[in-house]
Amino acid sequence: MIIDWFFRNWVEVAGALTGLVAIYFQIKEKVIFWPVSLVNVILYIFVYFSARLYAEVSLQLYYLVVSIYGWYLWQNGGLKGSKKELPVTSCSRILLIKLGVAFVLLSIFMAFLLHNYTNTDVPVIDALVTSLSFIATWLLAKKKIENWIVWIFVDASCVGVYIYKELYATIVLFAVLTVLAFIGYNQWKKHLQCTTE
Repeated sequence: MIIDWFFRNWVEVAGALTGLVAIYFQIKEKVIFWPVSLVNVILYIFVYFSARLYAEVSLQLYYLVVSIYGWYLWQNGGLKGSKKELPVTSCSRILLIKLGVAFVLLSIFMAFLLHNYTNTDVPVIDALVTSLSFIATWLLAKKKIENWIVWIFVDASCVGVYIYKELYATIVLFAVLTVLAFIGYNQWKKHLQCTTE
């Protein structure tokens, strides 16, 4: 029975495993996080599409683009031609306000689209989680410590969604990711530079 489930759900299992490997490299601030994350994203495009989590599919497409951007920033310190490592920094209050407004507007827009133009059965929570994930990924690419705080909320919320959707390997992944987000925050806090932007 377990073997049958594994073969029916091998893409989800592979996605969960690459997600765990990616988060390890993310916590360690290793640039290899980004190519591993790209593989994870491709696998989860298929998983979420099959589960009718269309906002999550759009998020994975966004991840593809931001992963390339983040890979470049982490390798070049955010400066063209630089080989200096991008430092961990925190957000200014102004940036946090802008991100909060972006979250509200994006969530409303996405919930409207999902409710009116797809067959999803979880339009609001899908929109909220996806909107937060857009913001967390951008913060991650910029190496902002607040990305971990957002991921804690996203990952914990996703556990409930995936229980409802019966995505068992993904439930385990996101439960572990919630714990690892706490660890990641504490690890990055050790390297936090005082600058904000």
